[in-house]
Order: sequence, then structure tokens, then C-alpha cells
Amino acid sequence: MKVFTGPRILPLEGPEPEAFAVDGEWVVASGPRAELRERYPGAEWVDLEGALVVPGFNDAHCHPSQAALARVRVDLSTAADREEVRAALRARAAVVPAGEWVVGQPLNEREVAGVDRDFLDTVSTEHPIVIIQYTFHRAVVNSRALEMLGYRAPADAPDGGELTVGADGRLDGWMFERAWLDPWLPGPQRASIAPGGEAAAQVAALREINAELHRVGITSYCDAIVTPLEQQMYVSALRAGQLTPRVSMLLWHSYFDPQAWPQEQPDAVHLQLAGVKMMLDGAFSGGTCLCRHPYPSATGADNGLQVLGDAGFAEKVRAVDAAGLRVAVHANGDLAIAKVLDVLESLPDRPSRPNHRIEHCSIVDDALIGRIKRAGVTPVPFGPFIALFGEAVRGFYGPERTEMACAHRSLLDAGVQVGGSSDFPIVPIDPLLALQSLVTRRTASGLVVGPGQRLDVLDALAVYTAGSAHATGESAIKGRLTPGQLADFVVLGADLTAVDPAEIASVPIRSTWVGGSCVWSAP
Repeated sequence: MKVFTGPRILPLEGPEPEAFAVDGEWVVASGPRAELRERYPGAEWVDLEGALVVPGFNDAHCHPSQAALARVRVDLSTAADREEVRAALRARAAVVPAGEWVVGQPLNEREVAGVDRDFLDTVSTEHPIVIIQYTFHRAVVNSRALEMLGYRAPADAPDGGELTVGADGRLDGWMFERAWLDPWLPGPQRASIAPGGEAAAQVAALREINAELHRVGITSYCDAIVTPLEQQMYVSALRAGQLTPRVSMLLWHSYFDPQAWPQEQPDAVHLQLAGVKMMLDGAFSGGTCLCRHPYPSATGADNGLQVLGDAGFAEKVRAVDAAGLRVAVHANGDLAIAKVLDVLESLPDRPSRPNHRIEHCSIVDDALIGRIKRAGVTPVPFGPFIALFGEAVRGFYGPERTEMACAHRSLLDAGVQVGGSSDFPIVPIDPLLALQSLVTRRTASGLVVGPGQRLDVLDALAVYTAGSAHATGESAIKGRLTPGQLADFVVLGADLTAVDPAEIASVPIRSTWVGGSCVWSAP
């Protein structure tokens, strides 16, 4: 038994206590110090050093497993130019048998330009090579890979995908959406083009990533794409006692088998399968999301991509729902969101149905918000994207649509519970950066995008704690620091309710606690 006290404690529900008692992993009582001393005379007292204690931050949509696998594959996250990319890939190709895939990730071609089919052919013509672009909406391959995938011309791209060509009319190696997603996430009947490497190396890399997440106050997260590979990585880490955060997982839909449900959860308090992930359109900040009205998209057309066809999408949603599972659909544009709602509204009445989710839910209007509310859907919009990409999204979609982009304020005012999301490793996972974006809606250049969607600090905190717990069906056990909840919390070096909103991201994390145990503390 431990009793925690010290700085201001903000439980996000009920009065602020002077202390709270923890038995095992659970908060069992809270209130005045004198009352808890009398009630628990033999308890260990822990005086937390800092200025504010809040529930642990919970990222409801991110990809830590991909960040870990990047370190097992060819990690290109720090590559400064093409020569560093070439050297890293050649080093891996030198130890991989001919014919086996060499996988690099993540690539930001805005920083490292000129990576295409011909460039990758200078690395190897014997190995198929794929580099996954940092947004996970496209990838680039060499000639050997195109040959193995059966791609010879743009017309070979599957529906919902695109193959691009260079000035010479040849495929340049770049593949959008399903053109590379289908080979990457093919389902259980075929091998992926991106093998995961040794299991021990996966777990070690995951441990490193989780330590970095604890450093910014993360105690829970939902990994928004897992296959059996990533799922086994998490299970192995849990069994080895090396899974320190609490993890929910969304299984990619091509691996969903209704005959395999219900599955036994290994330890649902620490690791659970929260639902099935699908993708209906493209990228918000990348300008490929599916909208009702034309815009100058990055596809070269006047709109984005629809990844799944209407009939196949509806069939899969109904199958997941019939299995009693949560469906989580990536939909950014207002047309894509409307298509998701069309299907969800058509589902038969079912008792105790889990709350289905719309991932990102980036561009909405009042009518769509009303439909979201009536359908009981949980949106999980981007937290930091306005601060990071405000100029870009305004350039794609115009001021009127971006006024309602990542519409946290309008959704909350309508009574919709909203989860907090970074989409890490596409952007930093830092929750305080996201909170600052939610509160200020201000970019680094000073542009304010959609000021009507600003949140106050307490609402922003609730999004990244209780809102994220709701998104994974865990409201009963996490998201608040009250009796009956898990003792997951963060100690901050300044009171978020008192600092300048423009300084929220600079507030230091003093310590991070999961189940009453310290998983990270500042030196």
C-alpha cells in the first residue's frame, strides 16, 4: 500500500484531493492527508516532487510498433541525404541473401529528395528493396521489387492504389495506398514484403521506444495497425516483463477472421485487442483525403483517394460488427466520413455494441457532427497536426474547411467523447505539444487556424486521458485519478492551468507512473 501526496493533484473528476492511496495497481482512496494517514497507518508515503499531478497521458492512435520495427529494419529516420540512405541499404543488402526483401523506413522525401526506382537500383538489382515513406501512405521500390510485385505500368495498380511514372514514362517506383499496402499487409495467406527481423531485436527496440514515450508522460497507447507480427512482439514483451505502458491494439482488417473470435486476451489490463482497423481514404496533411468538394490535392487530380470500394468496405464493417468487435476506420475527408457513417447507421440494433471509431475524422461540419453523436461514434482526431501542418492543410483545403478541421471544440460541445492522437512516429508523440496545439491552434509561424476550435486546458487534458480511454472501451479503469481507476499518472514541473498556453509544450515532465510504479523520472 502506498499513499501519494505532494503537489496539486488534478483527478479530472470530483474535488482535488491532497493525497491518494494505491493498492497494487489501483487507486483505492483519495482525500485529505490526515484522513488517509488514519485509514492506512502502515502505508508507505510517497511525496511527489513537482507542481501538478494529472492522469497518465494516453495516445489513442499511434504506431509505436512501427517505430520499433524501423530500428530492426534499416532505420532511415536520421538519414541526412541520399548517400546515407544508399550506404545504410547497401550494408543491409550485403548480409541478406539475394531475393530477400531489404526494408528501410521511414523516409521523408522533403528532406531527402531524389529517392526513386533508379536510385534504389544503384543499391542492388538482386534484392527487392522497399522504403516506407514516413506517413505510411506511400512507399518506393526498386526494379527487382516492381518485377516481384507484378507492376509494369500504372494500370497494374489495384483499386484504391496508384503507381506513378517519371518523365520517361516508366514507373518511378513510387506506390500510393493499396499499391503498397496490400503487399505490406496482405493477410495470413501471403508473406509481407516487410519482414520483422529477429524477435529478440523487436522486443529490445520496443523497450527503447516505450522508454522514450514514458519520458514525455505516456502511460497508455493504442497501436493503430497491428498484424500477427506486431501482436506477437507485444505479447513477447509482456511475457518477458518488458511491456511497461498499457497497450491496446487495432488489428489490420486483412487479418480479421470472424471464426477466430472471441479471442482470449493475454492480460487485458496491460495488453488488449481493442478492435479492427480499416482505411477508407488518404492523408490529411498529405492532401490525399476524400472530400465532397474539389481541392488541389497531392494526387494531381482535384480530390484524394478512396482506398476501399463501397461494397467491400460495408461488407467488412458488418462482419466486424457482427462479431461484437469495435471497428476503427481511417477517414479524413468529409466525404469519407459520410461514407463511414452511412454504413454504421445501417447496422442492425445490437445490445452492448462497442463504440465504433473514426480515426482522424479531420474535416467535418455541423451535420456530420450531429450524425456522429447520434451514431455513438468516437472520433479520434489529430492532436498536434494544426500546430505542425496548419499552413499545409489550409493550402490544400482552404480557410472554410480548415476552420472545422480537427474540430475538437465543436465535437465536445455536441456531447461527443473524443480521443487524443498523435499518429506517431509520423510526428512526435509528445502529449504536451498536442495540448498546446489544442489550446492555441497556432503554428510555429504564428498562423492561427480555426480559432473557434480552441479548447481550454482542462478539456484538452480530458481528451488525452479520459477521452482516449473511452476510445478503447476502458473508461471504467483509466483516464481519471479516482478510486477504482488504475494508478497511472504524470508529475509535471509546472501547473498547466497557470502557464502561458504558448509555453505548454515546454513544461517539464518530472516523473511517469504506471500502476503506482515509477517507469521514468527526470535525472
